[in-house]
Amino acid sequence: MSADVKIDAQYSHAREQYGVLGVDTDVALRKLATIAISLHCWQGDDVTGFENTGESLGGGIAVTGNYPGKARTGDELRSDLEMALAMIPGRHRLNLHALYAETGSKKVARDELLPEHFSRWIAWAKERKLGLDFNPSCFSHPLANDGFTLTSRDDAKRQFWIRHAIACRHIGAAMGAATGSPCVTNVWIPDGMKDTPADRRGMREILSESLDAVFAEKIDKRLNLDAVEGKLFGIGSESFVVGSHEFYYGYALRKDKLLCLDAGHYHPTESITDKISAVLAHLPEILLHVSRGVRWDSDHVVTLDDDLLAIAREIVVNDYTGRVHIGLDYFDASINRIAAWVVGTRAMLKALLAALLEPTERLRGFEASGDFTSRLVLQEEIKLLPLGAVWDMYCAQEGTPAGVEWWNKVRTYEKDILSQRK
Repeated sequence: MSADVKIDAQYSHAREQYGVLGVDTDVALRKLATIAISLHCWQGDDVTGFENTGESLGGGIAVTGNYPGKARTGDELRSDLEMALAMIPGRHRLNLHALYAETGSKKVARDELLPEHFSRWIAWAKERKLGLDFNPSCFSHPLANDGFTLTSRDDAKRQFWIRHAIACRHIGAAMGAATGSPCVTNVWIPDGMKDTPADRRGMREILSESLDAVFAEKIDKRLNLDAVEGKLFGIGSESFVVGSHEFYYGYALRKDKLLCLDAGHYHPTESITDKISAVLAHLPEILLHVSRGVRWDSDHVVTLDDDLLAIAREIVVNDYTGRVHIGLDYFDASINRIAAWVVGTRAMLKALLAALLEPTERLRGFEASGDFTSRLVLQEEIKLLPLGAVWDMYCAQEGTPAGVEWWNKVRTYEKDILSQRK
């Protein structure tokens, strides 16, 4: 039996099984094809970027591992991304950080960056019909060495970072105009205290003033969407983070910004699943950064675990797919970096598919009638339905490898391309 015939046969059987519960697998696959995941460029080069300032990573960011073959140039990074995207079903997006500007032989300060410094990224994305997202890079820079950027009490430093964030909004708008899809420009800063602060209020007042300056200019939301991202703690900010979840939630509500929920930016035992419907009761849209924290915000490669399934379910069954911008955020230098992209993105898509295949209305009917036993029984039984057969059909429909076939292709790329990088 050929692979295609086997996929068809298994899918036919799965469609019948889901159909018994009132789930149309064909509809689920069509819906999945409309959901874009924003791949993070920094997985491909360990958050190095192209500035060559000689600065090591800072801002609580740590990449571990020395797997060979990381991208060293924009061309190499784009080539690696193309390989990853070819192994991922559907049409997706790319998330860029400002330190991935390509300025040629000229050094350009971050507060002087222009859309032209990302022209090669924009042309590449347009050619491949990819949307683009963007981020100011408020870390790994001499003016961030003391751990403070938009909250710095040094006015010159603070103004530099304000100008940088403003420049990034303009770049994001240019990306949105070029690709025909709004660019989500997300502001995250590492500012905080290693030990107990004496003046939390003062730092948060400074941050509010800085953000007001950054967002003072109105930009068409059809081009650029502003997001703000909080965090619980980080390396060097274990006791206090100025931009906490509560701070940015309030700011987003008051200033009409997207709130970014990062799966790794809360207490290690706290899930963001419950937060999605809570904040979307008040905000029109949010940004979601999907990562996998192991004991802390360690940004491990996303896998199809219970947390991811719960996050995807919250998005799908509440009809939030048009209100949640899904991006990945992790960096693992201990494994093949292209495989890290593929594993994480395919896991996110599998989780979304599992949610799309849930007999939600039947479950809600049991709940509404108070029949919690039937709800529990059905929740358990659907866990063993043949999700994999439906996933394989999706890969076949999208012209991407099913099963582990994609890894064989990536290994060939590693042998032919990555192994040549020294």
